[in-house]
Amino acid sequence: MNARAFVTGIGAVTPNGLDMTSTWDAVVSGRSGIRALEGIDVSDLAVKVGGQVRGFDPLAHVSRSDAKRLDRHALYGIAAAAEAMAGFAAHDPHRFGVTAATGSGAVSLTQEAVRALDAHGPRRVPPGVVVYGGPDAAAAFLSERYGARGAGVGTAATCASGAVGLGDALRAIRHGYADAVLVVGADDCLNRVNLAVNSMLGALAPGFADEPWRASRPFDRARSGFVMSAGATALLVESEEHARRRGADVLGEIAGYGVTSDAYHATAPRPDGSGAAAAMRQALDDARCSPADVDHVNAHGTGTPLNDAMEAAALHSVFGDGLGAVPVTSTKSTTGHLLGGAGTLEAALSLLAMRDGLIPPTINLDDPAFPELDVVAHDARPAALRTVLSTSFGFGGHNAALVLRAV
Repeated sequence: MNARAFVTGIGAVTPNGLDMTSTWDAVVSGRSGIRALEGIDVSDLAVKVGGQVRGFDPLAHVSRSDAKRLDRHALYGIAAAAEAMAGFAAHDPHRFGVTAATGSGAVSLTQEAVRALDAHGPRRVPPGVVVYGGPDAAAAFLSERYGARGAGVGTAATCASGAVGLGDALRAIRHGYADAVLVVGADDCLNRVNLAVNSMLGALAPGFADEPWRASRPFDRARSGFVMSAGATALLVESEEHARRRGADVLGEIAGYGVTSDAYHATAPRPDGSGAAAAMRQALDDARCSPADVDHVNAHGTGTPLNDAMEAAALHSVFGDGLGAVPVTSTKSTTGHLLGGAGTLEAALSLLAMRDGLIPPTINLDDPAFPELDVVAHDARPAALRTVLSTSFGFGGHNAALVLRAV
């Protein structure tokens, strides 16, 4: 088989909004979701800012007992899934799957269990940690909720997890293993442990307590690290036949996917960008298009010194002399970095950019470090978009790229 994979539903819970519409409106308007961190003791940490989800009520989506059992990242994913799934009914539940993509999984739930063990002994450790502490927790919950009896899995590839989950959904549909796959990318690592470790690695932007919205600075000379964020984005992916049969509104197509490993270093990317470039080329080949067909790149663009330099090199390798004609943006400048949830969020934003003919801006780009890139700075740019390349890279050398296409 060679079925096409259409996206028919999207949902989001992000620092920029509690649904996809409000998130898109904020991102395309250049309104940052990054604030001074609240509810976390950062007095002895260099990191003071982050992208927290505000105003979220888990009881609007799950029972009180489930709200206590599940990790925050899974709760965000369940809420995002409800938005993406509106109006959907699978023709055959055995051909409907769910993928939960996460870089770190139930970190808060696990850390709370350790604190309970240390403070009160083994009888106070919640037994649900065994069930809900894995990366597949949201997939298992959502499979039961929606009666999805196809593959229900957890996928982890650090910050490329969301893109890998979508790429796997494309392959499952293309080759006839599924009619529909709900892909949920989610993470919430905003806690003292994860903030401290990433700060010690030099990965996070320090300071900016007085101007938190200025902290995320992809492709700028003054960039000093990424800004960690929490949240989730869900995409419902269906075969063309399944989507047409039920008269679904189609947001776009996942046309190509590439995935590689740097096999180089635990945290640093290959400086020449060869692994990232290989993933991009694979995705383009998979979509049967050339670099000249790409109208826009939604870059991984974390704002770390190493990533942005590597990604600029990779883009130059793929696009060559035509690089300057391809508008690039990093929406992490407004959303922060959702880690394992970044790939799904940025795929969704790419689809909406095509729908509305509007490329979201890269805010805080005051002194471009890579003048060879046409980075859309400060304000959104109108553009006719039919093909968008979205990239995701992560610790461990994970590289993934998706080609999204208008239908």
